[in-house]
Amino acid sequence: MDPNSISVIAESTDWGFVSTVVQIIAYLTTCIASLTTCLAMLLTAAVAIYGITAWRREFRGKRQIELAEEVLSLFYQAHDAIEAIRSPLGYSTEGSTRKRRDDETPKQTAAWDMAYVATERYERWREMFSKLQSLRYRFMVQIGKEEAEPFEEIRKVLNRIFGASRRLANLWIRRECAVREKQLEDLGKEIQRYEAIFWFGEEDDKIGERVEKAVSQMEDTCRNIIMRKSPHKSAKAMGKGNKENLK
Repeated sequence: MDPNSISVIAESTDWGFVSTVVQIIAYLTTCIASLTTCLAMLLTAAVAIYGITAWRREFRGKRQIELAEEVLSLFYQAHDAIEAIRSPLGYSTEGSTRKRRDDETPKQTAAWDMAYVATERYERWREMFSKLQSLRYRFMVQIGKEEAEPFEEIRKVLNRIFGASRRLANLWIRRECAVREKQLEDLGKEIQRYEAIFWFGEEDDKIGERVEKAVSQMEDTCRNIIMRKSPHKSAKAMGKGNKENLK
């Protein structure tokens, strides 16, 4: 191309337009760079959020497993403790730790001491039962309110046993003083009803069934949590071990 052609092209070129195009291209390049930077930042943030969420999920899962294992262990202990509290077998000195009144008769002392056996035995397990109930609210928050219902059932069972012990003390004393056959018969039926709560051994043991059901419900809930979070554990082995505890 000769110098004259170059001169003609230069004179005919709209340099203002060219400048505008160059500015637009530069602006678009900057926008693309900024967009790339924004996308990179968003990707980094997404990865970070996912990582934090996964960590929190794993941490929460571990806490649930630890809580489930502790609660289930305490429920097994509660099962054995209630069975021991209700055992009809005992020692002649049981109930003697009760604080006696000065005006008690020998019959009253014998009846009240026998009824106090449940409270005396409970004292050996008090710390365990207190710990069990202290975990109830944590269990409600981390696992669920409905799943925590067995806690309340254990508490109700204990209240039934203590209520029966107080009622039996008076009934046993009244039976010792009763003279009429009809009165003895009525007292005998009522005593039998409360003794079925106070002691185990009946074929139709309602209290024992309630405890078994509460433990079984908690076992199902906790096992599902433990096995869902820890698939490497053997469900068969765990189930077998748990059933042995309830025998």
